[in-house]
Amino acid sequence: MSAVTTTEAAVRVAPAKDTPQVRRRRRLSPGRRLPAARLAGPVLLLALWAAASAAGQLDPAAIPAPWTVVRTGAHLWTDGTLPTDILTSLRRAATGFAIGLVAGVLLALASGLSRTGEALIDGTVSLNRAIPTLGLIPLFILWLGIGETFKVAIIAIVVYIPIYLNTHAALSGIDHRFVELAEVQGLSRFAFVRQIVVPGALPGFFVGLRLGVTGSWLGLVVLEQINATSGLGYMMFQAQNYGQSDVILVGLVVYGVFGLVSDSAVRLVERRVLSWRRTLSS
Repeated sequence: MSAVTTTEAAVRVAPAKDTPQVRRRRRLSPGRRLPAARLAGPVLLLALWAAASAAGQLDPAAIPAPWTVVRTGAHLWTDGTLPTDILTSLRRAATGFAIGLVAGVLLALASGLSRTGEALIDGTVSLNRAIPTLGLIPLFILWLGIGETFKVAIIAIVVYIPIYLNTHAALSGIDHRFVELAEVQGLSRFAFVRQIVVPGALPGFFVGLRLGVTGSWLGLVVLEQINATSGLGYMMFQAQNYGQSDVILVGLVVYGVFGLVSDSAVRLVERRVLSWRRTLSS
């Protein structure tokens, strides 16, 4: 009886050995988005800066400690210098960015939706792109004077180029089958633009928008050192004349914060508007 029982048990167990093991599927995607992940890099950089300053590895005259920069920034804010310069810089950057945004989108639509527009616009923009924008400053000073107008114009040029290039590339990359489908469905020109062109161009537009936002701050820091009487760039230029490295770092930190916040805002809007896409970032 025991031998029969043992044999039956062996028969029952044997198939289990031949059963293939289920392999665990590897996840190739980056995984869940970490909370406040974009702040990890800046926080680590700040920690290394503070540690090097506390250890005496940095020359205080060249690179002041973070707490010194904070004290200087608080003093500049208290006496009213920093708020005035920030508002002036924001006004210049916002005005130039708005003009560049509108120009870039309109030129991209005219060039991407019309062969005539492409012939007239695309080559001109490519030529403008090949010319260093900051190299146009002397010419724009002769044309527009040395006041606020030329500063806004240069910022607008810095902004419109990446917006145009990325939006135009996105328009050119729309699958022609969608165009044929729209023609079969009898869509009007307005409906075609609203239902096919705009959704297809939005990913490229947001890439150009992020580059344009960054470009507006990069152009501003240079332009505000040319015959300016206020602004963050002017504050940093004056600090350079007096060897005030802490004031220069205050300006750089403010520029960095503005750049990070504006880029994060664009990314947030992009995720909301393009929530229908399934990508690695989502």
